[in-house]
Amino acid sequence: MKVTEHIENANGKPLFSFEILPPLKGQNIQSIFDSIDPLMEFNPPFIDVTYHREEYEFKELPSGLLQKKIVKKRPGTVGICAGIQNKYDVDAIPHILCGGFTKEDTENLLIDLDFLGIDNVVALRGDALKNEIYFKPEKEGNQYASELVTQISNLNKGIYLDEELQNSSCTNFCIGVAGYPEKHMEAPSMDSDIHFLKQKIRNGATYIITQMFFDNKKFFDFVAKCRKEGITVPIIPGLKPIATKKQLNLIPHRFKVDLPDDLIMEVVRASDAEAVRQIGIEWCINQSKELMQAGIPVLHYYSMGKAENIKAIAKAVF
Repeated sequence: MKVTEHIENANGKPLFSFEILPPLKGQNIQSIFDSIDPLMEFNPPFIDVTYHREEYEFKELPSGLLQKKIVKKRPGTVGICAGIQNKYDVDAIPHILCGGFTKEDTENLLIDLDFLGIDNVVALRGDALKNEIYFKPEKEGNQYASELVTQISNLNKGIYLDEELQNSSCTNFCIGVAGYPEKHMEAPSMDSDIHFLKQKIRNGATYIITQMFFDNKKFFDFVAKCRKEGITVPIIPGLKPIATKKQLNLIPHRFKVDLPDDLIMEVVRASDAEAVRQIGIEWCINQSKELMQAGIPVLHYYSMGKAENIKAIAKAVF
């Protein structure tokens, strides 16, 4: 079932969903199930599965040439999504990136997902690799998320890269895209960011899921700006509880997200690691309750493969 259909069928009742990371190479799918099992009591209609590009480093050979070596790889998102749908009978939503894929790679991936009965995808540009200053698209790949959305939308219309195909089947993907309540780190302004978000909707995206935020006012202002620009699709807030003091520095640096001063000082004054964890949980509970009172259709949590904090939040909210 499509995300938009889940929202319509809920008849105004807020839905719970979450996002998981693929396991590291060498781990099996049971590690994924172990992180999902504790959250199934809250009846998530769908679970997002992120995609991680291969990371690599260059090693100089005696000849002076550079050899590219893959140093980190996570198992395939397609197989994980199939495993989740088979075990839990919920919709698994793979993230699809521009980076690391040619357009032909993307088409083949989408065909596989369609064969498996996966109805939803999230189309993302993807981040630059650690050894890149700026994002570099794959040669013959999509450069922007809006182009990726167009390719998926074309498949929904039966338009494949090989224009000579006859009697081609139409896919039926519900396409999600990312939104940034505090603007994308590379966007020159919020207005330009929303301009390109609107373009992704025009190209065929049917819902938005946001980057994490810790101040609900940022989210409400973002939604208001989107509505003013004529964006009418559902906007799903992405939430994450602070879990460690290190995240006070890591999250703003990695995601370009502001943390409220009240939250920062509570964490700074915390006596130990467990106190920090509880502060993060309580803050996220309060965020969640306010969002629910505002009639937000879905609350989406970034679990990062760890269920304990998300379970504590969900118990207090749903």
